[in-house]
Amino acid sequence: MIKAAMISLGCSKNLVDAETMLGAIQQRGWQTEEDPSKADVIVVNTCGFIEDAQRESIDTVLEMAEYKKTGRCRALIVTGCMAQMFREQVKRELPEVDAVLGTGSYEKICEAIENALEGRFYDSFMPIDRGVMHGDARIVTTPFYTAFLKIAEGCSNRCAYCAIPMIRGPFRSRPMEDIVREVEGLAKSGVKELIVIAQDTTRYGEDIYKRPSLAELLKRLCAVGGIEWIRVHYCYPERIDDELIETFAQEKKLLHYFDIPVQHCSDKILKAMRRRGDGALVRSVIKRIRERMPDAVIRTTLLVGFPGEDDGDFEELCAFVDEMRFERLGVFAFSPQEGTPACTMDGQVDEETKKRRAELIMQKQNIISAEFARSQVGRELDILCEGADENGVYFGRSYMDSPDVDPRVYFTSERGVGAGETVRCRVTGCDEYDLFAREEEQAR
Repeated sequence: MIKAAMISLGCSKNLVDAETMLGAIQQRGWQTEEDPSKADVIVVNTCGFIEDAQRESIDTVLEMAEYKKTGRCRALIVTGCMAQMFREQVKRELPEVDAVLGTGSYEKICEAIENALEGRFYDSFMPIDRGVMHGDARIVTTPFYTAFLKIAEGCSNRCAYCAIPMIRGPFRSRPMEDIVREVEGLAKSGVKELIVIAQDTTRYGEDIYKRPSLAELLKRLCAVGGIEWIRVHYCYPERIDDELIETFAQEKKLLHYFDIPVQHCSDKILKAMRRRGDGALVRSVIKRIRERMPDAVIRTTLLVGFPGEDDGDFEELCAFVDEMRFERLGVFAFSPQEGTPACTMDGQVDEETKKRRAELIMQKQNIISAEFARSQVGRELDILCEGADENGVYFGRSYMDSPDVDPRVYFTSERGVGAGETVRCRVTGCDEYDLFAREEEQAR
């Protein structure tokens, strides 16, 4: 029996690809193995978005290659974004690798495994503008109660700093019927929380239905029995219209959690980034969301050190962070991506300045986050339990918290609470980010 292990790096979209490949492997009759030291085949699904991610991908490939010496590994396969971006370098500079698949060739995973195990080097780089790969046999590797739902592939925004269109191709929506069918299957398997993802979820439907269709899709997903929470990531501000806001306000399963990557607020920098809209548009969208849903939590990402960003632009960004008071915020320092316009732009910012600016933004955000956490004390929240720590204190997430990127809620209960159970709690305290709570019956 062939055993295959999968190591998936980078974003949740990459994870769904890995889960789909695992499904194809299992459907072939082979066995999936969590421990790479016990696998005949190791697949590393790489990330190539920024320099640090590329370095992590290479380090992981080399680490997995050691199992050829110390484990039972007979084939090492590299897939994903780094493989697509640097196909020739991977083949030339990583002789430990036995097969390479681009982002358009995931369906070839079993063929790659067969060839590699028979000692034949295999590579496939099919067109990246093909239909979105998905499969009914997908193996969900997240906790049973949560699953990511990829509704589209690729991106057509072509921001000046981003290589995704070169890696993943243009934006392609999945047909609504296919998505609903997948969600029905996920619900039957016990999934309670859906996390809807794409490079730009708000663009859903523009290609195949010739109109923005995210609101319609979300309404159909809300109608699927068994699904309790629907969280949406990566909503671009210029496409958040009144219909979408109203859908979030009216549909009970749609969490009032908005992931809106704004990147910057300086009109000069936004224009250089080739972002659509300006600082005024971003402020307007956030104002409309908060007016319609006062309990809305908004997560954003910022990019500092973009070419041409001077002290005035950065000061404007700092003032914007103070003004908007995002409940959740992450910041990246600009990392030049080979082949993108920003890579060769004039006005490159030195690494020390980029790092310092990122740290200054996070210092501001730490204060804002602590203030927000304190404002939640006394509030009742539904908590999706994820487990318990070594002291028997349960932990989980509220509607305000997406997995892996946001804080947790730690809570106590006088009864046994199982993972995947939703518990009504009252918040009793906090630290800088996390909340502490008691189950509501206990709190009374």
